[in-house]
Amino acid sequence: MLFNLRLPGPFARVPSAWVVAVILFLLACVSEENKAKSGNVQALILVVAGVLLVVRGALVFNQRRESDAPPAMAPAGATPQATATAGPAFATAAPGSPSTGSVAPDVPQTVIEAKELTKRYDQLLAVDAISFTVQRGEIFGLLGPNGAGKSTTLEMLEGLRDIDSGSAVVLGTDIKKDAAAVKQRIGVQLQATALPNFITVTESLDLFRAFYHHTRDTAELLEDFDLVAQAKQITSKLSGGQQQRLSIAIAMVNDPDVVFLDEPTTGLDPQARISLWGYIERFRARGKTVMLTTHYMEEAERLCDRVAVMDQGHIVALGTPERLVVEHGPGTTIEFTTPGANAAALRAMTGVDTVDVHGDDVHLVTRTPEVVLAQLLHPEADHATTLTNLRVERGTLEDVFIALTGRELRS
Repeated sequence: MLFNLRLPGPFARVPSAWVVAVILFLLACVSEENKAKSGNVQALILVVAGVLLVVRGALVFNQRRESDAPPAMAPAGATPQATATAGPAFATAAPGSPSTGSVAPDVPQTVIEAKELTKRYDQLLAVDAISFTVQRGEIFGLLGPNGAGKSTTLEMLEGLRDIDSGSAVVLGTDIKKDAAAVKQRIGVQLQATALPNFITVTESLDLFRAFYHHTRDTAELLEDFDLVAQAKQITSKLSGGQQQRLSIAIAMVNDPDVVFLDEPTTGLDPQARISLWGYIERFRARGKTVMLTTHYMEEAERLCDRVAVMDQGHIVALGTPERLVVEHGPGTTIEFTTPGANAAALRAMTGVDTVDVHGDDVHLVTRTPEVVLAQLLHPEADHATTLTNLRVERGTLEDVFIALTGRELRS
């Protein structure tokens, strides 16, 4: 009907009936000034019509107010299905509006499942039929030299790059079938984030919040990532560390169930890096899942529950950092000084792999350091009383990385 039409712009909530009523009242006032009898009758007719239109407008306004109201909160104990059917308004809520009272979808135990995942660029096989899983609440790392296929793997899981063959299921949804649904529930931080020029930190967060149905409050994000002081600063004026913190804050605007971080601490000073490690660990402590790539081996050892080492599109090793060090590392190094060291006697000790003696300095390698140390420090051992400058150094993930991928430089 004519009177149900909405006016443009800021007058959208004003019923058209009220506008017509105002016009009639004005005409009635003009007619009242006419002293003729016919004019008085005409004014009376206009006033009566205006009153009727005011009543009609009030009814229309009330209907619009009810339709614009947010859905009622679901009663305590209501099932997700009952909440979903309580009102359709949540499905049509404006993007970026906080989802207070909504029930988040269940997060499966296996958050990411990749099977025979493959990506080819012409003759280059960037990712060669890799398979792995990531469990809920886990920090999973991808390590490897430049060009190993790490970023391509993440981009396929994020729905940013087509999968040539194989499958990827993220949060229970096949990424090839419904990438849009997956993107609403994940966070993504790319190696480089390009933001529009001349917008502030707050505006950039609000911009990305507008892309999601469920979001975190901008003020909370600014607080979490220590960006409160830069809230009104233009993003192009931020330091490298501040820009990196902002890019990760943007990845967190929708409070994702799983976040993908591609070299999140590259270029940061040690303090900023440790600060971001703390946030990633707090994020995981809330039951969330993190998948990241990094070139910092100490970062992977500190953060990751499991890591996969990639090289030339293949996963060449997968496990906990400790297990990979045991299986692929050079072992534990034990160094000490003792006069008259007997190399033959040291090699004969249980658990010793190699021994190098240079004067009084001894360098030996073992995979069972506790066994070797027990023999060296035994009260009846030849070197027990003369051994000094003892140093024990276990293998590291960096040793594993070099052992599996080689020392040559990759372009």
